[in-house]
Amino acid sequence: MTDRNALIQPDTGQTAIAIHLIDKAGLDAFIKTLSAPQRAALDAQRFKAEGFSHAILPDGDGWCVAAGMTDADNLSSWCMAKLAEVLPPGTYRRTGGEPGPALLGWVTGQYRFDRYRSDSEPDGPRVLLTKEVKAIEPALAEAAAVALVRDLVNTPAEDMGPAQLEHEAQLIAKAHQAEFKVTSGDALERGFPMVHGVGRAAARSHAPRLIELHWGDPKHPRIALVGKGVCFDSGGLDIKPASGMLLMKKDMGGAAHALALAKLVMEHKLKVRLHLVIPAVENAISGNAFRPGDVLRSRAGLSVEIGNTDAEGRLILGDALARAGEEKPELVIDFATLTGAARVAVGPDLPALFTRRDETADEMLAAGKAADDPCWRLPLYDGYKEYLKSDVADLGNAGGNGFAGATVAAMFLDRFVPEGTDWAHFDTFAWRPAAKPGRPKGGDALGLRAAWGLLKARYG
Repeated sequence: MTDRNALIQPDTGQTAIAIHLIDKAGLDAFIKTLSAPQRAALDAQRFKAEGFSHAILPDGDGWCVAAGMTDADNLSSWCMAKLAEVLPPGTYRRTGGEPGPALLGWVTGQYRFDRYRSDSEPDGPRVLLTKEVKAIEPALAEAAAVALVRDLVNTPAEDMGPAQLEHEAQLIAKAHQAEFKVTSGDALERGFPMVHGVGRAAARSHAPRLIELHWGDPKHPRIALVGKGVCFDSGGLDIKPASGMLLMKKDMGGAAHALALAKLVMEHKLKVRLHLVIPAVENAISGNAFRPGDVLRSRAGLSVEIGNTDAEGRLILGDALARAGEEKPELVIDFATLTGAARVAVGPDLPALFTRRDETADEMLAAGKAADDPCWRLPLYDGYKEYLKSDVADLGNAGGNGFAGATVAAMFLDRFVPEGTDWAHFDTFAWRPAAKPGRPKGGDALGLRAAWGLLKARYG
């Protein structure tokens, strides 16, 4: 396994292969600087300076790289990521400037999930040099957070059940001297009845639990991070078809995001009192599975009629958000792979963002844009609360029609967040169905760096 921390190094003048970043506007000027053999090599490779393209050119006794950009004056996190995937192992330096935000993509582009592969030996690292030494640690920290999300989501449910998710959280808590607590068994049934109801059908080895971490000075502003940890979702008695179950190892992607974000907060010692809450369950099928028509009590005291056992994520999040609210945080951020409706609305690349306050949405959207981690705001619309009405309970867990599924789910969660609390909810996919430069197919962090940017701006 390549050491991620070795992939970016301070530029002290060491020998390195030159990378020339060129956009179409600058291509003619670049060609004029080349020798005849270099121009011939460029022509032979039909280089047109298109984004993510590159050409290898002779350079004295060695070679250099011409890399196409959309805009060479405005680099993105991903503009050099393809190079990190396809160039031969070695040490590289950008000529005429620094990599800037491209440091992140250089590292994430070399991510490999090889836990189960026998042919997993990499062919060697691609190292990028920079004179902006202060940019190295932040880029490596964010890349490590992204890799953590990817690793957790990519791991199949047999090896990433509630117990294993607890173990991962405990390791991070121990590394940062955080307080760590797990509620399970009878205590879970009394204190977090919806978490218990959803998870009780799972095998003993995958028994449900509520994971909590506390860190930071109690005098600092309190924030809560909450993540949906459905380690596998069969759909319950309202069982999914085989095609719908295939990716359900990723249904704990919200927990992976919350855990990675908590790790960033603690590593950078933000001046906050952090509360991490992860309800971890497997939505399984057995004789004691919760049923359509059942009424579950919640930690908040509300009763919930089950209209669909496959709308389980909002149930466990309801108990977790109620627990987070008891600490009176000034900000709550939750992540959840909550609805297919969000994917229909905004596709796989954009996490759907819901907030109570316009200013929080504006901050989050701006942070996402700055970090090349875009999200898209959808409405918390009170008019759709009626879709959650129940004839026998305080509310139902599923809308009675197919309208506005992501908003209806968010409105359900809204009932469990204390009134007046600043709250942001990400309905994220946590998965990349097709590879892009720096972002391989599989588990991925979507919304993580947007939220991190907001937290840094407020509390850094």
